[in-house]
Amino acid sequence: MINYAPMMTITYRVHDAIYVNLTNRCPCACTFCLRNNARGVFGSDSLWLEREPSLEEAIDSVEGWDWSRFGELVFCGYGEPTERLDALLAVASHMKSHHPTVRIRVNTNGLSDLIAGAPTASRFAGLVDCLSISLNTDDPEEYLRVCRPRFGIAAYPAMLKFATDAAKFVPEVVMTVVDVPVTTLDQQERCRAICARLGVRLRIRRYEAKGGNPPAPAVGSAKAS
Repeated sequence: MINYAPMMTITYRVHDAIYVNLTNRCPCACTFCLRNNARGVFGSDSLWLEREPSLEEAIDSVEGWDWSRFGELVFCGYGEPTERLDALLAVASHMKSHHPTVRIRVNTNGLSDLIAGAPTASRFAGLVDCLSISLNTDDPEEYLRVCRPRFGIAAYPAMLKFATDAAKFVPEVVMTVVDVPVTTLDQQERCRAICARLGVRLRIRRYEAKGGNPPAPAVGSAKAS
């Protein structure tokens, strides 16, 4: 058993799934990000890492759970998991070898091609069952304002291309937007049309504002009554 620091939350439970927190690095600084408002989520300990866990530590933490009780492993923490794509895929491969009935999902901003400087979609084949990609808006300029990616205006088309490519290699690709007040209902419908064009499904995520105030309403949205 690896004796990592007690405050190092590498894995945590959310409902009937186990989530993996590999890194705090992220190429975006989204205005609505949960980590702006709380140290952890869904009752977890702090997801701010003292350092990035080694691959051995990550696998050891994953194996600390009783996998007869859980049906899904999700790569999602206080950072973009594809910032550590090699480690992510190694953990996924371990799970496929040792717990083949467990579903593997990656929650991502879809910028792994830009992070890696090369196409990455094919690397998920056979290891990941679902990619959940944060679409967030239907407009590149709005995406730049709300998500604040370090790659600038190139981020939005790169994310759409990654989604299109990923659909060739991963059984389920979902794109997500955050509900009002982050997006308007009109924006959500335009995002639905984008997803239909790409051949993927849209999911609308509930906005979480624990520990902080909600952002200003999206342009053109009405205030909640």
